[in-house]
Amino acid sequence: MKEFKLELDKETAQGRYANVAVIVHTRDEFIVDFALAYPQQAPLVSSRVITSPRHAKALLRSLEDNIRRYEARYGKIPERSTKKDPTIQN
Repeated sequence: MKEFKLELDKETAQGRYANVAVIVHTRDEFIVDFALAYPQQAPLVSSRVITSPRHAKALLRSLEDNIRRYEARYGKIPERSTKKDPTIQN
């Protein structure tokens, strides 16, 4: 894979914390809304990413690879509990 350099403005480089992700799709696009949920408040969407199915699948593969490498270095990430967590949406 060819390396490339990303340019970021200051605001984007700071990032945004999200503890909720809502994913929907159409035939041509995947839409991912990242939000911050506080107890007893509606989650506030801070970022929306719209991408093609092909890029969504590449993102999935990249996340899987990075999680494998993370767990090899730091240990297994615990799965979420089976009881309903209101901040997690599928």
